[in-house]
Amino acid sequence: MIHRYQLGGLNIVLDIFSGSVHVVDEVAYDMIGLYGELEREELLNTLTERYPRTSREELEEGYGQIGQLRAAGKLFTPDTFAPMAGQLKEKTSGVVKALCLHVAHSCNLNCSYCFASQGRYQGKSALMSFEVGKQALDFLMENSHGRRNLEVDFFGGEPLMNFDVVKQLVAYARSREKEMGKNFRFTLTTNGVLIDEDVIDFANREMSNVVLSLDGRKEVHDRYRVDYAGKGSWEKIVPKFQQLVKARGNRGYYMRGTFTHANPDFLKDIEQMLELGFTELSMEPVVCAPDAPSALTREDLPIVLEQYEKLAELMLRRHREGRPFTFYHYMIDLKGGPCIYKRVSGCGSGTEYMAVTPQGELYPCHQFVGEEGFKLGDVWNGVSNTAVQSEFAACNVYSRPECADCWAKLYCSGGCAANAYHATGHITGTYAYGCELFRKRMECAIMLEAAKALDE
Repeated sequence: MIHRYQLGGLNIVLDIFSGSVHVVDEVAYDMIGLYGELEREELLNTLTERYPRTSREELEEGYGQIGQLRAAGKLFTPDTFAPMAGQLKEKTSGVVKALCLHVAHSCNLNCSYCFASQGRYQGKSALMSFEVGKQALDFLMENSHGRRNLEVDFFGGEPLMNFDVVKQLVAYARSREKEMGKNFRFTLTTNGVLIDEDVIDFANREMSNVVLSLDGRKEVHDRYRVDYAGKGSWEKIVPKFQQLVKARGNRGYYMRGTFTHANPDFLKDIEQMLELGFTELSMEPVVCAPDAPSALTREDLPIVLEQYEKLAELMLRRHREGRPFTFYHYMIDLKGGPCIYKRVSGCGSGTEYMAVTPQGELYPCHQFVGEEGFKLGDVWNGVSNTAVQSEFAACNVYSRPECADCWAKLYCSGGCAANAYHATGHITGTYAYGCELFRKRMECAIMLEAAKALDE
């Protein structure tokens, strides 16, 4: 399978199953498109007529080069991964590597577009106790087996509403690392309202990454991200974010924004973040019911796709000017990239990765919390709902029929199970709108990296 597209002035050909990326001239671009569809002489005759300034000898040479690339496994490579799709997940069966600790099912903001019902996840407000969190960390260490690096995300609601417990849990994990042969990497996701000097010092000392929620322009951010009095939070949090990032130096962080029907022109929000001094950025499409006021519509789609292209152009221009910035969805490694296990199996929700509620219940990920049918078990007894876990274990890119002919399937690994479930009612379904956004992001990301490589 190949995918050809033109973007940023480049003619790009992707060989899907080898991962090869080819930047070619117009003649080669057309020749690859016709290769295999037409017999050799018919193809050469067609291109001779189409490109009269290109000699027959040059066309024959190009045809031969395509044959050489095919023989070398860099063009028209067959799919050898399908037979091993199920076997790959079996190798890590029973190994948990990451937890999302919901230390607070409560929030000090009242964002109407919140997928988690203002942090309560369709339930009552609650805070995780140290005892429950400690048991969750014990569960992770005991079920990680020989894996050394473990990941824990402090999540909510707003986790800083339970900051003392966060600090206690980090201290407990650090006290067990050497004994258990583990290395914990912590992430904190926060809306910023409660950030102070203590939070900044602690986060910069203990957190491998900090995710900071900011939707960009003040008028966009304050449209949804308001307190319970209806007042926007932009002016309160931006100075705190700037202080934290400045103190953090080169350590990992992300400004994570959400774009909705109100701001499909989200590039303006990214530009606002850049003006504020932030360079590690992410803008995510809203997750909500299709009839919600914030939901992206079909009319928004061409605007959003154009924004992704303009974003890639901005990133390339700033890269050439020596002022680069990172966009999470454009992070791609064309030389190495994720291993085939990740490409086929995806994020590992429900098997390698789970979410823990304040009461210690286990769910496949944070987007399933509150969906009673997806409750896996708890941190004391482990996974008891093996039927649901088996569904997630069998969930890979080859378990989704709609993905069969999609060129991007080994980049998205089948997509998000939660998005699929909420769109189709099945975790092996596909969220078609999200698929269109993902394919455009991948085209932009690959073009961006190819252009950088050509500049070297």
